[in-house]
Amino acid sequence: MAKTQRISYVPLENMTPEMREEMERCAKMGTPRPESSAVRAHVPGAFWAFANSWRDIFHTGVCDHAIKELARLYVSRAVTCEFCGNQRSIKAAESGNVNEPKVDDLIDFEKSTKYKDREKAALAYAEAITWRLDTDDRFWDRMHEHFTEPELVELGCFIALTMWLRLLNIEHHQVMTGTSASMAPGFETAEALAKSKAAPDYWAKKATGAKKDAA
Repeated sequence: MAKTQRISYVPLENMTPEMREEMERCAKMGTPRPESSAVRAHVPGAFWAFANSWRDIFHTGVCDHAIKELARLYVSRAVTCEFCGNQRSIKAAESGNVNEPKVDDLIDFEKSTKYKDREKAALAYAEAITWRLDTDDRFWDRMHEHFTEPELVELGCFIALTMWLRLLNIEHHQVMTGTSASMAPGFETAEALAKSKAAPDYWAKKATGAKKDAA
């Protein structure tokens, strides 16, 4: 059964030229894809706050991009946000540090042999933020062992940007259609997306792990 979309897309003709230019960038480069930006366009301040934050603390910034992409994907898998979980950062993929076997191990990252210690620390940070886990000195010693304070600030702020879209039931290939920028393998077109989501092993159909006890 199709899910009901909860907030509409703003038509391109109702956006300013500057907003339409950013939408073109979304269609060409992805992350974010144009659908999520078209929702934020209801409030230009929200549109630009997100676009600028995404540029400054995801695409650029002090913490390595692939680490931030793994954290983003952890959140999407943990809370089953299909819109976020079915796209990838082109920059992170091209770095060779984010691949599909790694993505498949995100929920059980602590037990996985696919991640380095720094990556596991970042994912533990994402886990704690997502599920509001209590943290202790041991947790923070681990964070400071692998990250500088500026990196922890940037990574934490970025993780906090990624949790809202799950509620909206938006879908790819609905705004500025015909582009595949930043889509995950098997989701590049509307037809491929539908086929992948119908497959019995589609990731969102699997149990992604019980919710953690909230603090």
